[in-house]
Amino acid sequence: MRLVSLLLFLIFTLLPFTAGHIPPGLLEGRSREQKVWVREGSSAVLPCHLGPRKTRESSKQLPDKISVLWKRHGGSVHQEPHVVLEVGYSGLQKTAQLMKPRVSLQDSALRNGNFSLRIVPVRSEDAGLYEAQVKYRTEVHSCLVELGVITVTLSPPSPVIESEMLSMSCNSSHRASLVETCWFHKEHLGPTSRTFCSLSGTLSILHPAMSDAGSWRCQLRYSDKEIISATFNLQILGFDGPSSPVVYAAAGSAADLPCSLSYLPRALGMRVVAAHWSHLAGGHLEDRGISQNLSSRSFPLHVPVVGPGDAGQYRCAVSVGHRTISRDVTLAVLTVTPSIQGPVSEGTRLLLICSLTHAQGHERFQWTHLDSAPTKNKLALATPHSLESHSSRVGPTLEIPQVSRKDTGNWECSVHGPEGRLGAVEYDLQITGAQVSSAPSIFSGQITFGLTLTLFFLLAVCVVALALQKRAQAPAFPALEGMFAASVPWKPMEEKQKGKKQQTEC
Repeated sequence: MRLVSLLLFLIFTLLPFTAGHIPPGLLEGRSREQKVWVREGSSAVLPCHLGPRKTRESSKQLPDKISVLWKRHGGSVHQEPHVVLEVGYSGLQKTAQLMKPRVSLQDSALRNGNFSLRIVPVRSEDAGLYEAQVKYRTEVHSCLVELGVITVTLSPPSPVIESEMLSMSCNSSHRASLVETCWFHKEHLGPTSRTFCSLSGTLSILHPAMSDAGSWRCQLRYSDKEIISATFNLQILGFDGPSSPVVYAAAGSAADLPCSLSYLPRALGMRVVAAHWSHLAGGHLEDRGISQNLSSRSFPLHVPVVGPGDAGQYRCAVSVGHRTISRDVTLAVLTVTPSIQGPVSEGTRLLLICSLTHAQGHERFQWTHLDSAPTKNKLALATPHSLESHSSRVGPTLEIPQVSRKDTGNWECSVHGPEGRLGAVEYDLQITGAQVSSAPSIFSGQITFGLTLTLFFLLAVCVVALALQKRAQAPAFPALEGMFAASVPWKPMEEKQKGKKQQTEC
């Protein structure tokens, strides 16, 4: 009985002492402090709010007069605390000079039981033990929260340039000994498929690529079994698309060579960007400088008419601040070479050879007959009389053993790769009439020339004869001829004219 009385006495004695103390984050009772881990540069919320029992008791909103005081004890509870933020009964707010622009209460109204402290952004020196004291009516409550800071350091600092060596280190304000550091890329152990863990906590990437960008997480394991992790987004300034892009273009068409940055320059605090294109095989092509380029991250090179001489490797060099990054782009040109130049005679054998410069080795060719009829956009079947002997229309060479009228029109040679269609070139096939031998053609031309010459000679003879006839009929002395005709009898005159007529006809 005495033991029970002693216990009751101790409970009622300690009850007033514990009424003004709270557990972490809850304004009820007294318990161990709460821990919050955040990454340096991010935001932190130190929780402090009414517990479920107090919320039920205060079904209505809290009174108007509430005071909140947040203090920081530093690295140890035994150090002298200093004020971080204070809100008096009148609503007047006071903030420490060093943290004035970065700290605030999550609920400025203070009427819903939420007295949490918000810090944006968090610095490494903000680590330590924080205590909140909340007073309203006759009650005084407190919250204890320990803030731990994890620091991720990049060398060189952001922005990270593609292909330049990168080192990442991770540490925290935890006072125990560090045992191991592991790195995860997009929730997979990186940078390879094996587990990447080390004692130093530093990760080095010799030639960072765009595939290394994105979400990274470092995990710290300490001797007291404490495990802490932080996630951050690694931004790498480089180029979009594949590392060595290839542009396929038909001869005679236009082409655009891509050169696009992964981020806008202004997003990384850069305001001066210059781009320079050069043809590695043919020398300098274009030099384009752009200053104050804040609205675009693309610098393509336009080739209006692609020719065989334009094929080859190009380099796009972009100067960002004091550093330069470059990317090589290959222009592959498609051409079609026929075995017979110009119009093709019907019935002849024809070869169409599709050529590609700077092939990568994975391309495959396909020939298609583009029909002009609206119901047949592509003629893919071989007719028995013309294409039955084709080994395959898949390949760079198309063979037509006997050209027919059905083969006239546009033929397309398309190039395909693992990612799909890469490019195409067209050839317009024109067909003439039935084929004839060369010897009859020469003989026919000789006959035509002979007939033309004969007709011209006969026409000249007729013209000369007519001219002579008119000259013979015209008399030299018309008056004497009239007098002679009057003295000669009619009959002899008639015989004379008859004889003259016969002489003329001869």
